[in-house]
Amino acid sequence: MSDIETSINPTGLLARLQPSDRERLGEALRRLMSHGSILGLEPSQADLYHWCYQNRAWVDELTALLDLKLYWEHQDRTVQAVPQSAAFLLRLKLDATLVLLTLWYEFDTAIRDRGETPPVRLTAQQLNDALAAKFEPLRKFQPSPTRLREILSLAQRKNLLRFMPSEAAENSVIEIYPTLKRVIPFQNIEEWNKHADRYLAAASEAGAEIPSLSEDEEGDKDE
Repeated sequence: MSDIETSINPTGLLARLQPSDRERLGEALRRLMSHGSILGLEPSQADLYHWCYQNRAWVDELTALLDLKLYWEHQDRTVQAVPQSAAFLLRLKLDATLVLLTLWYEFDTAIRDRGETPPVRLTAQQLNDALAAKFEPLRKFQPSPTRLREILSLAQRKNLLRFMPSEAAENSVIEIYPTLKRVIPFQNIEEWNKHADRYLAAASEAGAEIPSLSEDEEGDKDE
């Protein structure tokens, strides 16, 4: 008998579920909480995604209790949990914020202007070039190669992208997933520009506080 079976109260709300369903439900909740989404096109997650899709009512109901809203994209075999409460938001340092903003822009323009289909691919060098071009006044906040790898690894753990390191750091490949656009929910490029302008305006004013995607810049507490 599994630990899950022995921990279920025989008269509790979950007692009516079969042991296999309870295990799947627990697995789904743990992955949604720790990684933010389930990617059904990944072989290791395919079975779990299909179970969740077949039992959407259960998964929707339980995640709603945690103030998580689920977005189902069956065409891409993805279910993503987006926090509705500040308690679950990522707390990012400024360099990580700038990287994610740049990735959002590159994803949006690739899909909207060039007609690419997700995931959008670029190299670390292309990301660095885009970062420097968009936020040149904030150059001192742009991450070192080691720090960039940390930021991309965090984003990968949250299922926002796939990061494929290379021996030559600049040749590392990044595949940006559509999940990024719900974590940074700008409605359009005009809204992105307004947000970016806040950073650039603050950088030009001595002593101005640099804005953030989060109210807390103490570190990546969600790691």
